[in-house]
Amino acid sequence: MKLNQSLFLSFMTVFQWTVHVGSEDTPTLGSRNIPRLLSQDVIKGTFSYPVHQNHTILFYHEDSGEIYVGGTDFVYKLDLDRYQISEEIHLNATREEPCFEVPCKNVITVIEKFGDSLFVCGTNGLRPHCWKLSADETKEQEGTGISPFTHTQNSLYLRVEGDLYAAAPLDYDGSALQFRREEGRRANVWMYDTWVSEPTFVSAAWVKRQNDPDNEKIYIFFREKNSDQNPEADPWISQVARVCKTDEGGSKRFFQNTWTSFLKARLVCGFPEESLYFNRLQDVYVQNAEDWRDTRVYALFTSSWNATAVCIYSIQTIEDIFNNSTFKGYDKAVPEPRPGTCVRNSRALPLATIRVVRDYPEMSDWVHSVHYTAPFYVSNNNYTKIVVDRVQAADQRMYSVLLLATDSGKIHKVLESGSEPFIISQTQIPSQSNLQSMKLDSQKKKLVVSFAEKIYVVDLQSCNESNKSCADCVLARDPYCSWTKSGCSPTVPDGIQNIVDGKTSVCAASTSDYNTVNRTRRNAASRLDIDSTQLAVPMDVPFYLSCPIDSYHAVYTWRHRDERSPCLQMSSSCLLLIPAMTPDSYGSYECISEERDYVNMVKQYHLTEREDRRAKANRGKASAVAAQTLGITVGLALFLN
Repeated sequence: MKLNQSLFLSFMTVFQWTVHVGSEDTPTLGSRNIPRLLSQDVIKGTFSYPVHQNHTILFYHEDSGEIYVGGTDFVYKLDLDRYQISEEIHLNATREEPCFEVPCKNVITVIEKFGDSLFVCGTNGLRPHCWKLSADETKEQEGTGISPFTHTQNSLYLRVEGDLYAAAPLDYDGSALQFRREEGRRANVWMYDTWVSEPTFVSAAWVKRQNDPDNEKIYIFFREKNSDQNPEADPWISQVARVCKTDEGGSKRFFQNTWTSFLKARLVCGFPEESLYFNRLQDVYVQNAEDWRDTRVYALFTSSWNATAVCIYSIQTIEDIFNNSTFKGYDKAVPEPRPGTCVRNSRALPLATIRVVRDYPEMSDWVHSVHYTAPFYVSNNNYTKIVVDRVQAADQRMYSVLLLATDSGKIHKVLESGSEPFIISQTQIPSQSNLQSMKLDSQKKKLVVSFAEKIYVVDLQSCNESNKSCADCVLARDPYCSWTKSGCSPTVPDGIQNIVDGKTSVCAASTSDYNTVNRTRRNAASRLDIDSTQLAVPMDVPFYLSCPIDSYHAVYTWRHRDERSPCLQMSSSCLLLIPAMTPDSYGSYECISEERDYVNMVKQYHLTEREDRRAKANRGKASAVAAQTLGITVGLALFLN
């Protein structure tokens, strides 16, 4: 018996090390703050680059559904149906004098569509340049202020009808960074020097107003240096600014070619009652709505304590701040028209209105999220990118699904249903480099993710991993998937779903024999759909049983006779360890998962005693071999799945 105890201690030491190694990036069971599934079968195609890219951008044209990728000296048009490159455009650096770079490269930083033309800009060997490409001709122009000088410098761009808005350095050293209207039908307009302090521009968005186009705004999201010198204050704060689409700058005497409508307000995300905020804006996705008031801003923030958060804002709330807040530092009567008001002729605005914009552009009130008291979602994952899809479920209601990505290529699919996030799944892109860009093709329900070596296409409607039963499909709460006669499939109007709370009673209501099947799965060992295994095991040896994890939101237990034992998690399996087989160890073992209103027998074992002459004579030797084998083979714990 001493030998068995020694072997078991060795067995447990090796097992604990194995569990630690195997579960380094594996969710812990039973928590709602982790992904329900670890998705595997979702990458449907890849595009490999000829050489690794230091920088890539993705451009998706919503009207045509076309998607382009720009890298060093090239632009590719991607065919997401055939998973191939359908068009190649090569744009090498073109300049007469020598480059400071060796070799002289043109890193593409801007791709846009203007009618039938493709507008492309790049670093062009530290001399930004743009090309307007059409079927008939190629037009070239100087690109300073549209493209940065190097791909590492901060920049952004936005097309609004026939105009191009951009933020890019005006000097080689990356300075003189401001948001400007650079190209198009309207006059070029730029910012006043004192409006921002060391900004990092994150995103810009145009919010349409179908019945009131003269009041349409361009919103700019950025972070800048905090003017608060308190040592406890975060050195950076996040801001939202706006300018009017109709703004043509001031008169020739005052503020010519300078925004007359620029206003900014602090964008806050955190816990106001504790004065705890996520101050560093990382990425923004604006989800437009038919009524502009319903447009929502999904903003991704990081903090000084290495956590990330998603806060959701209403454009209506942002507008209320700009329309009603006092101007920070300004204590006189507010002139008419109110500073920031959109007018048809900005050049005719009175000087009093423009002076307030020039000297006091910041609002006193802060912009809070729709949930106000807390972020919508807080995580220890270092997310860097966010996109949001609108999905029509089987109940004909629309749901928002957040797709959050880390630098390492971990992607979380998160359902927004009410005020609580539900983390549907986690996908790990198999890349050794950092994520560079991410775009959503909402029409095809595909996510395009770019790394240094290749592009991956993720199928958001992959439902195979919830295909075991109606209950499994419903518990996923995935608006992209519903239960049909063909199993868990892309959502159709008559599919079975329960996105709101995931309760599986909808299966019983739609499947006549559901209750009978569910009872049978729990209580009958002889059914063919129960994974049942017969094993003959020698007496006295340490032994373990393994059960596959179908959902990380479920709680798993082992049942043997009248006793229940907790699951020991190792990677994607639940284990039950038996220190040494005794007469009481034999019989039936059931692995039970419980999630919401669903109880399921995942796996069943029948253990019987194996007694032969050789095993009896060498029982101690068999014990040593059993323990040693488990320690050497880390993956052995999965062989019974």
